[in-house]
Amino acid sequence: MQYETLFSPMNIGQVTIKNRVVMAPMLMGLGQFDGTPTAQLMDYYEERAKGGAGLIITEITRVDDKNGASAFAQLAMSKDYHVEPMREMVDRIHKHGAKIFVQLHHPGRQNLGLLVGTVPLSIWMDKHFPFYSKLLYKIVPAGRVLLKHHLVPRVLSPSKSERSYFSDGTNRTMRKSEIKKLIGQFAEAALRVKQSGADGVELHASHGYLIQQFLSPNTNRRTDDYGGSLENRMRFLTEIIRRIRKKCGSEFPIVVRLTVDECYDKIGKPEKGFGLEEGVRIAKLLEQAGIDAIDVSSAAYDTFNYWLEPPSFECGWRAYMAKAVKDEVSIPVIAANLIRSAEQAEQQLLDNVQDFISLGRPMLADPYWTQKVFEGNEKAVKRCVSCLYCIESMQNNAFEGSHGKCSVNPMLGRENEELKMNGEGKTVVIVGAGPGGLTAAETLAKRGFNTVVLEKSAEVGGQIMLAKHIPFKEKLLWCVEDLNNAALAAGAQIKLNTKADKELVESFSPHALIIATGGNSVKPRLIPGVGLPNVCTVTEVLNGTVSLSGKKVAVIGSGMTGLETAEMIAEQGNKVFVVEMADTIAPGTWMQHRDDVLPRLKANEVEILLSKKLVAIHRTFIEIESTGMRKERTTLECDQVVLSIGVKSENALYNELKTSFKNIHIIGDACKSGRIAQATESGYLAAISIE
Repeated sequence: MQYETLFSPMNIGQVTIKNRVVMAPMLMGLGQFDGTPTAQLMDYYEERAKGGAGLIITEITRVDDKNGASAFAQLAMSKDYHVEPMREMVDRIHKHGAKIFVQLHHPGRQNLGLLVGTVPLSIWMDKHFPFYSKLLYKIVPAGRVLLKHHLVPRVLSPSKSERSYFSDGTNRTMRKSEIKKLIGQFAEAALRVKQSGADGVELHASHGYLIQQFLSPNTNRRTDDYGGSLENRMRFLTEIIRRIRKKCGSEFPIVVRLTVDECYDKIGKPEKGFGLEEGVRIAKLLEQAGIDAIDVSSAAYDTFNYWLEPPSFECGWRAYMAKAVKDEVSIPVIAANLIRSAEQAEQQLLDNVQDFISLGRPMLADPYWTQKVFEGNEKAVKRCVSCLYCIESMQNNAFEGSHGKCSVNPMLGRENEELKMNGEGKTVVIVGAGPGGLTAAETLAKRGFNTVVLEKSAEVGGQIMLAKHIPFKEKLLWCVEDLNNAALAAGAQIKLNTKADKELVESFSPHALIIATGGNSVKPRLIPGVGLPNVCTVTEVLNGTVSLSGKKVAVIGSGMTGLETAEMIAEQGNKVFVVEMADTIAPGTWMQHRDDVLPRLKANEVEILLSKKLVAIHRTFIEIESTGMRKERTTLECDQVVLSIGVKSENALYNELKTSFKNIHIIGDACKSGRIAQATESGYLAAISIE
């Protein structure tokens, strides 16, 4: 068997896990106010169990409703009524031979003050007023204003400390009585987990949550027996472990997910927190405290990109952290380590880096990762491209009562949906082989339609193929490769170098037609000078039509495409300026991407001009105007202007054909400019709507 170690069993405590594949804990927002698992959440976990995972570790599960709720839609084991609903989910996981551990959690200073005290009230209101949830989610977005101005309750912290970079909430020092009560709440929750039939618990001492806050000298400045020395800073965690052991017995596994390096040095703040040397000491002391496994992780929300990496990070970059722990402990080591292939997973097991392979985002992208690899069909795996849309969408949708999504898997949260197998060989023509078109092609072919994709270029992928030229974006090309493989495997025909027109489309006598022709970079005619030869779009730079070297270049627009293009141009030996109308860099962009690219732009001496509007273009300079109250106009010397100010839908073919075809659909950028996730979801929805 290939990957023999990966598919060999191993114990955590007295629990035998059938293989070394662990689904990492991830909050996706598929729960509900009262903390019991919804049918949707159970479907989500069961699908990963069906897919072959040996162990599933649940999302963050609260033990304290008042101060410890991280979301309205998360699991809880804070009350006795949680036991039986959890048992149903556990039974569904066990049915497929997988084990399940429940991750117990408290956010501490990383919580949103908006949630303090809100969840208990919401549970009561939802029980008595059926309309409450809809009303709440209409009101909650306004809560962002309250959060911004800190007009919400303070959140708990081991000691009053700086605000969390992510949640930015005001915090207060926990009273000792609160610490003691919370230790008991963790233990009581663990007992409920055991009573539900689950196989173990994991304590979340990572990513900057409360237990890690006690461990870190950056957030724990207490002067009593819960602060100061390492032994004291560990006391909160070790007392939780002892209390769980007393309630649940020695045979019930306890795992600790541990940040072993807070990674402050990697963002230029080495004076903060603790590093790997102390993290390994903590791991050794936890083994002495009697835990059954260490789940090695790193960083916190303050150092976000060093635990949940954007595309620029190399696979396996932090394996050295797990290896440092593995060399010093005798209990099993679980670790994620940005693993994206079975070959990488097997090698890290053989190299004694870790004992279990933790897959988080890869399990969102493909619930059947394990089964496909086991069956020798690794080519069929849809790989995670590290785009971070899962956490971005989860966080944003939490304010709207929806859940996280995946760019390459529109079935996330729809696991109970079954495709109608009624294609009966009827022909569907899809124009465009970008992510949306390929997703539609796979779905329709699976349904039994004769699916034909017409693509005008020599390769599939659409605008994503421009990523091959952008620094550190190579992983995005996996998306194209995997979607193409899936469409072909399902039976779709993909005709390259085939420009679609009305005559060609009609020649297929299609039952239905999907237009996925994408979009093009905007080049507004209203800007004086936009037609000059020294003006181009980011697309023209990225596809190689325009080559720049030794020039002064003004990139207009600081969205991620603009910033990434600016980085590429700067690395090619140009002096680059980025001009942005807004008063912030990359407005509307998920902050992790911004935090990732800005240090590289700084290293390449790219200058960013904020609150500046482009008003005119000349051959050797541009005119820009301040967007504030005082409309000051200045000039900026430059040889080339690169426009990155949006995408215009390419929908001419749709407009031509929509009166001739009743069963016609338009998807992706051809309908509305968006991300990969919007393209794949719109492709899937169009494909399942065709009868």
